[in-house]
Amino acid sequence: MKRALIVVDVQNDFCEGGSLPVTGGAEVAHKISTLLHHWTNQDPKAPDYAVAVATLDHHVDPGDHFSDDPDFVHSWPRHCVVGTDGVAFHPNLDPQPFDAVFRKGEHAAAYSGFEGTAPDGTGLADWLRSHEVTDVDVCGIATDYCVRATALDAVEAGFGVRLLTALCAGVAPATSESALAEMRSAGAVVL
Repeated sequence: MKRALIVVDVQNDFCEGGSLPVTGGAEVAHKISTLLHHWTNQDPKAPDYAVAVATLDHHVDPGDHFSDDPDFVHSWPRHCVVGTDGVAFHPNLDPQPFDAVFRKGEHAAAYSGFEGTAPDGTGLADWLRSHEVTDVDVCGIATDYCVRATALDAVEAGFGVRLLTALCAGVAPATSESALAEMRSAGAVVL
């Protein structure tokens, strides 16, 4: 068994001060960075990940995903636009340890990291399989949207999935609780 860490969308626009902030986002970025620091320094208490990857919302023109009058379900204020500071990893997150970064949503809404591609065009599922990964830990922003979609797609793709709730931030308590229930029901282990 080989396990990967998938860090979902820990970007400036999704943290406090961004265009679509999630409360607790900056703290989640710090906690994930601490975990990655222990892992890269081979701390015996750190999880034994084979690889660590990240996903990024990376919008050019995602069509009706952006709206001046968003419904906050299917349409949103402009966020993570290529060429802006909002698309970058939050400064509390050290991106150095990532073995690959998967960008998603250039010309359409994309919630799941499994919709993203590495710079060479490889999708996340194929990349993980090429590294003999069988299980994944998922964390990041937001529990009730992109983390949820990524975890559900990981289960669908046949990976064993654990959700690291202490390393996630959600948009709203009710939708986050609903997302956690849905992930459990799909077969993810919610820690």
